[in-house]
Amino acid sequence: MSPCTCVGQVLVTTVVLIISLIVGYTVLLPVENQQLLDSMASNIDEKMKLFKDKNLTAFIVGHTGEVGKEVVKELARSKIFSKVFLVGRREVKYDDELFKDFSMEQKIVDFDKLDDFADAFKDHSVGICLMGTTKGKAGKEGFKKVDYDYVMNVARLAKAGGCQHFNLMSSTGANKDSSFLYPRIKGQVEAETQELGFERLSIYRPALLLCNRQESRPGEWLAQKLLAPMEYLSPGTMTSPTTTVAKALINTIISQSTQAMEMFDSKSIQRISKPQTVKGKAEAAKQSEPKNEAPETQKEKQPDQE
Repeated sequence: MSPCTCVGQVLVTTVVLIISLIVGYTVLLPVENQQLLDSMASNIDEKMKLFKDKNLTAFIVGHTGEVGKEVVKELARSKIFSKVFLVGRREVKYDDELFKDFSMEQKIVDFDKLDDFADAFKDHSVGICLMGTTKGKAGKEGFKKVDYDYVMNVARLAKAGGCQHFNLMSSTGANKDSSFLYPRIKGQVEAETQELGFERLSIYRPALLLCNRQESRPGEWLAQKLLAPMEYLSPGTMTSPTTTVAKALINTIISQSTQAMEMFDSKSIQRISKPQTVKGKAEAAKQSEPKNEAPETQKEKQPDQE
């Protein structure tokens, strides 16, 4: 491939990504309101203590990815589970002091023969699926195998194994009817995972991930450089730091929910990740009095296609 062709592909990828993010931000997402998101980000220490007392276990797949690395760190810091099982194709060394007292076990599996490793998904109350690749890295068929086949097999085995709360990492712009491969696959996985009937399903749709990625993704790197200032001007609008996504996931897990399915876009993820100050009853009642203020409930934005 000539240098000109490579540069051209990078520019096209970047333009498509930026346009999809802008489109995604301009469409309404009628899922969560501001008040509920704030409640999920409040009383974190108290909720963590109550959750720990339940003595639950969890499994996580995709822990070697950029979001996965941060989620494992948050799980090690919070120790909200009595034990965490890291399910992957290879063993990872965790030599940092952070993981010294972290109760975890690594399960090595073959994702092409995942049914043979069904026991790795049995008897866990919480499942966390962060698997994902790109067409550029794995090719069209490789992308479909990882992001659809592998993810759906994990979800199916988790449900059969008794998982009550399944956490699925998706992407902004996920749309099963999209003409683009990436958002279409993400949307199909979301829809089919909902059909499995988990007691609680949490779907996360982060925007462009901000991180120091080790592998080379020129288009994404350029987009990160162009959009990074947005994280300071309007956090969660067009970018999602992997550290923010990880914190939001932990805060979601420890929070109770009355909904069987909840979906969080990038702005919701940003809000959940930030601890909120709990107001007193008198102050809350005062603020609830009719005034010339914006209503408390605010619909989130939903991306349509990428």
